[in-house]
Amino acid sequence: MTFQPAVWRLSLIVPRHAAEAFAEALESLSGAVIWPMIEDPATAEIRLDAFLADEPDQAAVRAAIEGAAAACAVAPPRPDIVWLPPRDWLDENRRAFEPFTVGRYFVHGSDFAGPLPAGCIPLKVDAGLAFGSGRHESTAGCLKALDGLAHRPIRRVLDMGCGSGILAIAAAHTWPARVLASDVDPAAVRVAAANAQANGVASRVRVVLSDGYAAREIGHRRPYDLIVANILAKPLRHMAPDLARNLRPGGFAVLAGFIVGDAGAVLDAHRQAGLALARHVDVGGWRTLVLRRPRHD
Repeated sequence: MTFQPAVWRLSLIVPRHAAEAFAEALESLSGAVIWPMIEDPATAEIRLDAFLADEPDQAAVRAAIEGAAAACAVAPPRPDIVWLPPRDWLDENRRAFEPFTVGRYFVHGSDFAGPLPAGCIPLKVDAGLAFGSGRHESTAGCLKALDGLAHRPIRRVLDMGCGSGILAIAAAHTWPARVLASDVDPAAVRVAAANAQANGVASRVRVVLSDGYAAREIGHRRPYDLIVANILAKPLRHMAPDLARNLRPGGFAVLAGFIVGDAGAVLDAHRQAGLALARHVDVGGWRTLVLRRPRHD
């Protein structure tokens, strides 16, 4: 059995439109922030949970929260900080993971033993310590976007910020492509590689540790026919020129990890880098952008 060591959980209830700003603030403290998939666009507030190995510094927490609140012109939420004892978190996660369908993709955990829906593309994903079970709106939006691009000739794919590897695995099952997946978190790299192996695509999905586009292998494999990046609005804006340099003319980019209200700034940054909007996908207040680099730019 795989046990989760004792951790501290820092929780916030924040306005939905300010969720990304507070998530970035908490990531500066912990590096691991999760929040639930919200189907109802009328939902006004979202709970964010950050997990830390050590007891959080009260002054640092207060400064991060007040900074995000000021940036969004909202009242600072009160943090709820609790210590969680060791538990078999991974086993609990697997037991709670109910299969679901997004487009042609049927997402399920390793414990699923039922029959597969006819004509589906099965994705076996145990998120483990990495983001990306497919239940969050941004991941579901990316899967819908990949489904919409399935008829395109794609031979080389980059999944930037791969988390659990679900999007890299989906790409490998959708096209006979070579897929490079990268993440800045070593735990995510390990989980994504294990998930690729479990899905039978390890021979075509390579997972590397990289801070953005810095890894040498990312540059060696370019240009890419498709780049997928389900991260956050701010890093996506900063990496727009790098994305454009690594995407072949005529290639597509699928970008997610931000609410509808932040999509304009992400789109503007990529338009300045030479990309054009092909379409967008909205899931529960979160937007996925499908962009294309013109063949002659």
